[in-house]
Amino acid sequence: MSRYEEAKAIYAKYGVNADDAVRKLKDVTISVHCWQGDDVTGFDSREALSGGIQTTGNYPGKARTPEELMADIDKTFSLIPGKKKLNLHASYAIIDGDNPGRDRIEPKHFEKWVQFAKERNIGIDFNPTFFSHPMVKDNLTLSSPDESVRKYWIEHGKACIRISEYFARETGYPCVMNIWIPDGYKDIPADRLGPRKRFRDSLDEILSVDYDKSKVYVTLESKVFGIGLESYTVGSAEFCLSYSISKGITPLMDNGHYHPTELVSDKISSLLLFNDKIALHVTRPVRWDSDHVILFDDETREIAKEIVRNDALDRVFIATDYFDASINRISAWVTGVRSVQKALLFALLQPSDLGKLQDGADFTSLMVMQEELKTAPFGDIWQEYLSEQNVPESYIDEIKKYENEVMVKRA
Repeated sequence: MSRYEEAKAIYAKYGVNADDAVRKLKDVTISVHCWQGDDVTGFDSREALSGGIQTTGNYPGKARTPEELMADIDKTFSLIPGKKKLNLHASYAIIDGDNPGRDRIEPKHFEKWVQFAKERNIGIDFNPTFFSHPMVKDNLTLSSPDESVRKYWIEHGKACIRISEYFARETGYPCVMNIWIPDGYKDIPADRLGPRKRFRDSLDEILSVDYDKSKVYVTLESKVFGIGLESYTVGSAEFCLSYSISKGITPLMDNGHYHPTELVSDKISSLLLFNDKIALHVTRPVRWDSDHVILFDDETREIAKEIVRNDALDRVFIATDYFDASINRISAWVTGVRSVQKALLFALLQPSDLGKLQDGADFTSLMVMQEELKTAPFGDIWQEYLSEQNVPESYIDEIKKYENEVMVKRA
């Protein structure tokens, strides 16, 4: 009997069908962020990274061109099992000739990305880029009191909706377009309402664009604070959730964008009660929104368990969002995305009737059962999944080979 067959038998004692768990995981799509490969630099601007975010480290091999980034993404995807999408920021526009500015970008500036996606039969998700740009004035964009600044970024948002619809039409997969702005103040503001009112009005103008809501899912992402924006963030959790529900768009939660004692895993069930779909940016915050590489840790597992136990795999858009320049960037990608998939498989291998123990107030049995499952032969089920997907369990040698043959040669 193989290790997988033995593991299946053990899980069967808990009423879990491991074959079903593996089959369901095969159908889960993870949207993989492009910005891990080049430290969030992008191609449309030479501005330093800004907006309250920071990439640290100088590990060799950073992608410098669209061709290098695409090659690195290809290598990454070859080592990640399952279904994937590509998640782009607008700053990754590939512009030949004069730069039109972010307020006037068009689908043609992303034709090479669409060709890349179509050749690999994957979809594309999209993000307007409201940072690292000279038109960010005093740390403000869509909430700026300067009407020229606010108008510039409104036009950028509108352009991104049109590009998102282009992605969906060309690839055949719906596009999740996520709006996040870095707007805020370093110290205590005199007026908290004004910037939020301007942000609301700006979003209203962006959403006035006519688009196919079956092809484009506009999401809105909150944040608690950022570097240089410690005292006040315009797009707070309360604002973004209230706006999303009031306008019928999709709320997005990044699990690094809340106070350290808040857990996104605890929020998922509430949002599922009041929204047809929700979106997640999965990361690993260390003390703050530090965007560390995702690991197979407690909160990642709890997030996955909430999605699975609420039968919401088809209602939650799952994307990764982190960037680490202190280690091999491809390894960071592969480790992080695989960790999300491991967490989902771990959740799919949980008995479906654990809730009955809770409802029956049998908390003793519930605790014992949950602890027993932690040492069940999960790794053998994971290995079977990798084998069926034709990707290796160990990927470090393959990554080191690519690093030595390709990445270290980049000046």
